[in-house]
Amino acid sequence: MSIDELFALYPLAFVFTALILGLVVGSFLNVVIWRLPKMLEREWRQQAHDVLGLPVETPLPVYNLMLPHSQCPHCAHRIRAWENIPLLSYLFLRGRCSSCAAPISKRYPLTELACGLLSAFIAWHLGFGWPACLLIVLTWGLLAMSLIDTEHQLLPDVLVLPLLWLGLIVNSFGLFVSLHDAMWGAVAGYMALWSVFWLFKLLTGKDGIGHGDFKLLALLGAWGGWQILPLTILLSSLVGAVLGVILLKLRDRKTSTPIPFGPYLAIAGWIALLWGGQITDFYWQFVGLK
Repeated sequence: MSIDELFALYPLAFVFTALILGLVVGSFLNVVIWRLPKMLEREWRQQAHDVLGLPVETPLPVYNLMLPHSQCPHCAHRIRAWENIPLLSYLFLRGRCSSCAAPISKRYPLTELACGLLSAFIAWHLGFGWPACLLIVLTWGLLAMSLIDTEHQLLPDVLVLPLLWLGLIVNSFGLFVSLHDAMWGAVAGYMALWSVFWLFKLLTGKDGIGHGDFKLLALLGAWGGWQILPLTILLSSLVGAVLGVILLKLRDRKTSTPIPFGPYLAIAGWIALLWGGQITDFYWQFVGLK
């Protein structure tokens, strides 16, 4: 029995597989979220060093997504294989380092859980096939970008651009929308926020939106076509306004720390990709125009 036949005969097997795979990938995303910004910072420092023509520095130790091995940030205890099982290790260790008993950030199990549940939901919602598999991959990328943007106000090109190109490649086969709609979705997505950025800058002299947000909306347009952009912008603005007010109340009102817009775009785009047509139809029926 082939994989296609197995998942067709037992749909829950695909959902369970997506859940387990999502938990494992979520564990890896924790590494990406923690290390990628530091890797980029090292790269930018080296580039600035080269441009300024400064004396050659002592080479830094290797630091990438594989090395050095994961360790406790408090006591440098190397994380062993059994301590790195998604969710189960956190529960078994009761949320503490096995060496120094320092608390482990709840972000790690929550990221794994979110990645697993979102993957399982897409598998259940769409069923086995290329659309589900590819949207699961997109979901992993959006989750990683959202958490990095939340912590660092950064949407790395190394994550955004490959997914943008993947959306165009996928739609060259017409999987979600036509290549024509995908191409103009990418263009319109970028130009929409680019225009808002420059209008705000001309009026206030300040940067209101990060450049990564342009590319993220272009990415979403490449996957869902230009048709999902109005709904994505509307939903992200609504969610951003509500959560922004809550965050301002929780924070010091005088803080100058910017509130990232990327997570709101990612959430809104994900919703628009899955239910954009139904939401739009409901709206037109609600206002009596359909």
